[in-house]
Amino acid sequence: MIPQISQAEWRIMKLLWNKSPRTSNEIIDLLDQDENVDWNPKTIKTLLNRLVNKGALAFDKEGRSYLYYPKVDESECRRAERKSFLGRVYSGALKPMLAAFIEDEQLTKDDIEELKRILEEKEEKK
Repeated sequence: MIPQISQAEWRIMKLLWNKSPRTSNEIIDLLDQDENVDWNPKTIKTLLNRLVNKGALAFDKEGRSYLYYPKVDESECRRAERKSFLGRVYSGALKPMLAAFIEDEQLTKDDIEELKRILEEKEEKK
């Protein structure tokens, strides 16, 4: 079962999917360098604990440090998030969501060709 991960928790998960294990101090330092994040260390440690409690992260204790690492796969989390979004916002209807994204975004010719290729492959599999 893939746990529900909040927007703030995603930031931490991305750091750990990119490289793990990491200590809480490493995570705090990396987030401190991110100009889009203004969290104090206690907030980050709270988020780490939440992710551990949800089963998204685990840790190994090494001396006085905790080395955190993901227990869930990034692609599985992305898939669960897509399904959740589709259900919440579009009542599970894929066509209206795809149409809205295609209409709202500026697509290059390469983007359009790639979308056609994906749809043709999907059609061939049926």
